[in-house]
Amino acid sequence: MSKKNKKQKVKPQVLKGFRDYPPREQIAREAMLAKIKDSFELMGFLPLQTASLEFAETLLGSHYNEDSLNELFGFQGPDDVDMALRYEFTVSLARFVASNPTLPLPFRRYQYGNVWRVDKPGPGRYREFMQFDVDIVGTQNLLADSEIISAMVSTMDKLNVKNYKVRFSNRKILNGLIEYASIPQEKSSDVMRVIDKLDKQGRDAVILELGAGRVDVSGDKIKGVELENTQICKIEEFLDIASQKNVSGLDAVEKLLGSIEVSQTGINELRSILENLSNMNIDATKTEIDLTIVRGLGYYTGPVFETTLLDLPEYGSVFSGGRYDNLVDRFLGRSIPAVGSSIGVDRLLAALLALDALELKESTSQVLVTVMDRERLPEYLNILQELRNAGIPSEIFTGDTKNLTKQIKYGDKVGIPFALIAGSDEFEKGLLTIKNLQAGKEKAKETSDREEWLKAENIQESIEAKDLISYIKENMSTS
Repeated sequence: MSKKNKKQKVKPQVLKGFRDYPPREQIAREAMLAKIKDSFELMGFLPLQTASLEFAETLLGSHYNEDSLNELFGFQGPDDVDMALRYEFTVSLARFVASNPTLPLPFRRYQYGNVWRVDKPGPGRYREFMQFDVDIVGTQNLLADSEIISAMVSTMDKLNVKNYKVRFSNRKILNGLIEYASIPQEKSSDVMRVIDKLDKQGRDAVILELGAGRVDVSGDKIKGVELENTQICKIEEFLDIASQKNVSGLDAVEKLLGSIEVSQTGINELRSILENLSNMNIDATKTEIDLTIVRGLGYYTGPVFETTLLDLPEYGSVFSGGRYDNLVDRFLGRSIPAVGSSIGVDRLLAALLALDALELKESTSQVLVTVMDRERLPEYLNILQELRNAGIPSEIFTGDTKNLTKQIKYGDKVGIPFALIAGSDEFEKGLLTIKNLQAGKEKAKETSDREEWLKAENIQESIEAKDLISYIKENMSTS
């Protein structure tokens, strides 16, 4: 073949900021998603799936221009229409609500899927990732906020997470703190941004940054907010009482900020949520008022929530959200109140695997039907269908080799727990041989002696064909 006609190879590579999910990881991810979905549907939330591509104007609103479009995965599509991949679900939810005026409100919905952001990739940070959102749209009733917190708790329990805390606060209290400390409005966002660093940087670093600034551990100078000493002292007063949780914290902050209307409103709202959670029998050890939570500057308007894993604090919040009452302004010119929370699926999955709260499986099949005798293929296929009809995930070896050892090695490699073996002698006697590949793998770690391995209990058994289904079902849970 001439060089001119030689087929050029394409390098098998993934785009920067994107990744593949191998079967063992995707199986775990699907299992996690199924549990989250079940948890939400138990509470009456409805599934919604919106378009992956939106008009650029829909996603960007008044900020829509060529520069802002470049911040998204945006492009000009058919008919010279500027469009972009969604970067989250909330805007699409707003568009859906605004375009469906007969939609019954409150609207309880969940949605999960991939979103895309043109962020700089880094460790654990991708340009394509999955979110799982739950929201209640169309009500200011604090029962909705309580329901979202309840959904967060029930979901973590469903995922078998033992040691976590759903913390919540109210942005209105912090707005009152800004007024109490006589902080100019133009500095309010900077102050809240610094307070939000309390968990990660510590109180001393926060106080320094509220003033002249500080030097971080790398030696870099962090610019300060340049507050006056009297203003910083008032924030310190607040931080002193913010360490108190739940009712005692609310009582203390009410003495400090209760004369400021917006703070008092926030305090009353948190008291109502606490009462609702108590009446819903939500485990009080799983939730906690934390008045230092900031979240979503310029986005959240009331209660805010976040979930932290107490055994893995370095993962940050894995399930967070709050109330946002300016949902559909850009579409209808009026507000429709809403509250919701969002799971960073990949971060939560990594955390659950680190906690051993989620099982890693190599295969979806429980049984591999091997093919020893090609002339008996109809009988193998009959066994395969019998297993599937009984709800046991199974597959038949479809490779080209007739070598039984190689077939067993395949099953072992892809993580199938059981291999079914039958030749002419077994068929004539009405018997089947079941090899427990998982038990064999565990025993092989203990001994290299084949005779001892073969004598081990439950590694290989001969059973009557009529007992196949009951045998597999009985042993599935222990394999």
